[in-house]
Amino acid sequence: MINRRTFAGLMGAVALMPSLGWAADMPKPFDNPGKVKIALVRYLSTGDFFEAYLSGVQAQAKALGVDLRIFDSRQDAALQADMVDQAIALGVDGIIIQHGLTESMKNAAQRAVAAGIKVVAFDVDVDNPKIPQIEQSDRDLARLALEQAIKDNGNSFTAGYVYVPGIAPLDRRNETWVQVKKDNPGIKQVAEFGTLDNPIANSVANQARSVLSAHPNINVMFAPYDEFAKGVKIAVDEAGMSDRVSIYSADISTADIQSMREPGSAWKATAATNPAVVGEVSVRSLAMLLAGQDPGHNVIVPPTLITQKMLNDLDIKNMAELGKKVPAFAHADVSVPAWMPLPQR
Repeated sequence: MINRRTFAGLMGAVALMPSLGWAADMPKPFDNPGKVKIALVRYLSTGDFFEAYLSGVQAQAKALGVDLRIFDSRQDAALQADMVDQAIALGVDGIIIQHGLTESMKNAAQRAVAAGIKVVAFDVDVDNPKIPQIEQSDRDLARLALEQAIKDNGNSFTAGYVYVPGIAPLDRRNETWVQVKKDNPGIKQVAEFGTLDNPIANSVANQARSVLSAHPNINVMFAPYDEFAKGVKIAVDEAGMSDRVSIYSADISTADIQSMREPGSAWKATAATNPAVVGEVSVRSLAMLLAGQDPGHNVIVPPTLITQKMLNDLDIKNMAELGKKVPAFAHADVSVPAWMPLPQR
């Protein structure tokens, strides 16, 4: 027989067992929850993609029991470099550099490595063999979207193109666009424009209005970033050209899904990874480095083609339903060693 106090003590011990087991199974330094400090140093943060990416970083950091610090430079390259130095001064164990410019991030990233800090970079080329590059397979993103554009419109059409050079993922997507035009000489690009001025969608819309006025024969817009596509759609809708222009993009959000599903929407397809999953992969890759494991130099998160027809046929209204009805979108089996705890789903 056991009394109530003894029973309560036994139950308390049982309640502690999962956490003790979890700590024992975790490699150093993750065997001591709360001990590890990591920083996310952001260049871009405006828009649904970056909010979802941040939520993924936070969810995976919580699952690992790490102390996450967030630095947001709001597209100020010099400030982002300073923020890397701030993270170094705080004594963090690891840093995720999210977007940015090579010229400003290269030296800052090297300073972190020299200080003994593990670093991964998402969608920014820091030109450092010791720093894994987390990528969305941007060339595949562009390829999937453009294959759908050719499927819908044939290989001869008049195109407008939204592009801002110097941003690593946009540069990689541009390489595919250049190759597709070379392989399909019937594709005629008559305009190129783009800006990252906030708010991005409204700024692009202002440019797209002028482009559509000057080139009313455009029937395809390739806007390989969803904030670009939002801006183009605003201008196309205002010009009453939704039935004459088809928009092809990259990236996805709940707002994008709703926009693509509007009756008569010009936004026909996008290729995307789940930004929350990319955020999770970024943290997992950094955690592997901290545990003395190698995630590989190029950590690729595979994309999925999402068409307007798919969204309508499956009655997908938001990101949660997209993940449920298109399982490949919900999780990437990337940087997942056996010991790695995953966020609750």
